Parts: sequence; C-alpha cells; structure tokens
Amino acid sequence: MRFERCRMLFGDENFSKLQQASVLILGVGGVGSYALDCLYRSGVRHLTIVDYDTYDESNRNRQIGSDNAVGMKKTERLALLYPGIETIDVKMDKKWVREFDFSPFDIVIDACDTTPVKIELAKRCYKKLIMAMGSAKRYDTSKIEVAGIWKTHGNALARKIRNQLKKEKFDRNFTVIFSPEEDKCKDKGSCVAVTGAFGLTACSEAIKRILK
Repeated sequence: MRFERCRMLFGDENFSKLQQASVLILGVGGVGSYALDCLYRSGVRHLTIVDYDTYDESNRNRQIGSDNAVGMKKTERLALLYPGIETIDVKMDKKWVREFDFSPFDIVIDACDTTPVKIELAKRCYKKLIMAMGSAKRYDTSKIEVAGIWKTHGNALARKIRNQLKKEKFDRNFTVIFSPEEDKCKDKGSCVAVTGAFGLTACSEAIKRILK
C-alpha cells in the first residue's frame, strides 16, 4: 500500500486529517516544489499550487520538475508529476493577494520571492501562514530555524519584512522558516541542500499544524 508507512507513523485518525486538509503553496521553485513533493508523498490530497513562471536551464540545480522541461510552465509540468493537484497559473502581486479567497485552505505556504506579496500575505492570512525567507547564497542546512517573524535574526529578507510590517503597524505573529547563515556569494547562487530543506521544513510545519 502506497501510504502504509505514513499510516504507521501518524495512525489512522491523524492520517485521515492529512488526507482531508487543504494546502495552498505559493511559488513552486527551489523551496515550493519540495514542499509540494513532501506533502504529496505524506498523503495530503487537496493541494493547490500557484505560479506563472516557466522552467529555464538555471532552474535545474534546485527545482523539482525542471529536468527535460525547459520552457514548460511549472504548473503544467507539476500537474503531470503530481496527478490530482490543482493549479493556478498567475503572476502574484498585491492586488491578487487582496482579492484571492484564502478561506478554503487550512494552510498557506509562502515560497514566493516578491517582498510586497509576502507582506500582503502576512496581513491577509497570518493565522494560516508558513513563510519561507531567503534560502539562496547558503549551503549549511544546520543553520535553518523555525520561529515567529518577530524572533527572526540574521536574515536580510526577514529583517526587511519585519521593518515594513512595523511601518504598517502590523504586529501579529506568523511562522517563518529562515537561516541566519552569512551570505556565501553576492548574487543568487543557490544549493538545493538548503532550498530543498526549506521546502521540507515547510511540509513538516504544515503537518504538525494539521495534526494539532
């Protein structure tokens, strides 16, 4: 049986909770694609992904689905690899976040790269939110941490979001995955050990929250 070992770990009642849960993943690149893979393999049936991008050659070092798919839409490719998921092919911006209905989802995993979108998401659905911070420029997975946004440290993107939320007088808390590891390069160099681990951590946090 495909999910036999998941049932052994979680028990029948908790596994049923996973199967009934609805999770939205925003961005399915180096972080989000691993969150998708982990949740799918763990038995979560109701998965929706949002992305608008296509694969290019530079994605192949870190993104699930990118091999032999250069030029293909990420949503289309992942729908083939993970039958049954729902896809939304759209470029996320602040307007989209404001207008989108988040109510059907139990968990929202933010794996997008756009700071204004992340800030708007925090304001719209902080209670459901698991947000991934910057995972590029790093290669040490032992540095990855999970905390509330106000307890993050040593991460430029997290600091930027904290400061902007303070300016907007938003003081609510939400879960963040981040790494205080010092940048190892100036540009967007990345290692799948870290980007993938961010996604797997997001999956773990989602599972823990669903089972509560």
